[in-house]
Amino acid sequence: MVRSLFDKAMAFVTEQRELLLSGPDRILLLITLALISIGLVMVASASVSSAALHYGDAWFFTKRHITYAVMGLSLAFLVLLVPMQLWQRYSGWLLIFSLIFLVLVLIPGIGREVNGSRRWISIGMFNVQVSEIAKFGAVIFFAGYFMRRQHLLSYFSQGFFKPVVVLCLMVLLLILEPDFGSAVVLCATVGAIMFIAGVRLHHLLLLGIGGGGAMLALAYAQPYRLRRLLSVSDPWADQFGSGYQLTQSLIAFGRGEWSGMGLGNSLQKLFFLPEAHTDFIFAIIAEEFGLLGALLVIVLFSVLIWRMFMIARESIRADRLFSGFAAFGVAILFTFQVFINIGVASGLLPTTGLTLPFISYGGSSLLISCLSMAFVMRVELELRAAHVASVQRPPRVRRELSLMPEVAQ
Repeated sequence: MVRSLFDKAMAFVTEQRELLLSGPDRILLLITLALISIGLVMVASASVSSAALHYGDAWFFTKRHITYAVMGLSLAFLVLLVPMQLWQRYSGWLLIFSLIFLVLVLIPGIGREVNGSRRWISIGMFNVQVSEIAKFGAVIFFAGYFMRRQHLLSYFSQGFFKPVVVLCLMVLLLILEPDFGSAVVLCATVGAIMFIAGVRLHHLLLLGIGGGGAMLALAYAQPYRLRRLLSVSDPWADQFGSGYQLTQSLIAFGRGEWSGMGLGNSLQKLFFLPEAHTDFIFAIIAEEFGLLGALLVIVLFSVLIWRMFMIARESIRADRLFSGFAAFGVAILFTFQVFINIGVASGLLPTTGLTLPFISYGGSSLLISCLSMAFVMRVELELRAAHVASVQRPPRVRRELSLMPEVAQ
């Protein structure tokens, strides 16, 4: 028995080694490394004054961000070793794990409260933002759920009601923190996975109407949320109150002009713009590198997200439904997170507290971003390996396989 386990382990190691030697997708890899590098530089630039004042060390946040980056890249390498079938098999456990964390963060003494929100759990020297774990766990769970129930998606109970109940539970826990931005992103991501999986459009319309109505009700129920919504239309009307962050962010955009003030020359990071190295780091990029620098970051994210969508599409076409749905979910997650963060910094959307993936300071965000990207790279590796294997089969075997009925992954 021991010998059998050993042989299986060696076979697994050999298989993973051959798979990894083919190399991950170059576009994903190079853009991810570029964004992480930009993040390191901008966190160092945006946080130096705040770190010196509050911690007596100008490079306090930079050192921690470098540590998170190393941890994130190490985690990404480990994720590259995990086959898709294991993610699919344990997708339900990931959901349970996410729900447990979402409950624990609400318990006083366990959850850490910052600025009125209880979103973090302290683990040693690090603070874990549970919403980041929950969003990734939800993508994996719903990808597995809709893959297994392809034949039931047209039914209200199996294809719509049951997954929506799970989604509503997660959203409720996020709102209790409160984390309004993550709740919106999670709803949009799951709704997009439902659409691509084949859930009926009128069912999705119900979800959209119900979700939109609930969000508006929550906004009107809390005066500070309503002030945030109204301040977007005219932040200068209350520039030292509800519109303060946005006006300072817009000043940063204006100062940047075409080519920027130069690296390290931002004035808004000198205690004018709150959260300059986290939520509003894109405003500092615009101030120091101007419109050209801001557009470069947007182009990098656009190409990254486009490539993830292409991988998801090819996986679904190859009948690798779990991989395709999950990769699509990760792409949608990045799309909304990037759009909302940049929209908030530029005055298009109200303040939500969402970070910019790979660039904003934040250990949880950086770790989950690296994990998510490695997951999509693994999807592409397995897709490429399956394609190579099918091409290398003898013509007779390929012909026989083509005559076989298609089965779900």
